[in-house]
Amino acid sequence: MKFGKTGRVAIAGLAVVAALGLSACSDDKGDKPAAKTTTSAKTTAAAAANLPAVPTVEELNQQLTTALDPSIPNEQKLDFVQGGSADPELPNRLAQAAQDAGAQVQVTEVTSFGDSVNAKANFTLNGQTNVVDVPFVAEDGKWKVQKSWACTMLTNLGQQSVACA
Repeated sequence: MKFGKTGRVAIAGLAVVAALGLSACSDDKGDKPAAKTTTSAKTTAAAAANLPAVPTVEELNQQLTTALDPSIPNEQKLDFVQGGSADPELPNRLAQAAQDAGAQVQVTEVTSFGDSVNAKANFTLNGQTNVVDVPFVAEDGKWKVQKSWACTMLTNLGQQSVACA
């Protein structure tokens, strides 16, 4: 079967939306129960003190807008993706792939889970908008897009990264 460029972009977009929707789901059947650990209140308080402030909707929208803009130098975006140093070109490839596909992300809500936050966002591709979850994790004192989310989006847009292997 032959698809034109628009067909491939539409299929990639649907795959991205499906993957993003499913990325929040997981099967824990194969997981072993975690070993019991004891943590002191002092250690917990110290860890919480090292977390950055919970980002606002506006801050995450600005971060995603910057991250997905191919005209912004890669050096300004490396801190936006968890583990980004494993592939310094990952932010640029993701930004270019998103632009080529006409993808847009607009955060509408932020929920904090301690060392991670979840952003509800409207993901638009070819005029079709779907609500997706964009997970962020605290790393090096900053909120960064979770690597697995960035890798899923990159893969579904037909790109690869050594950071995702």
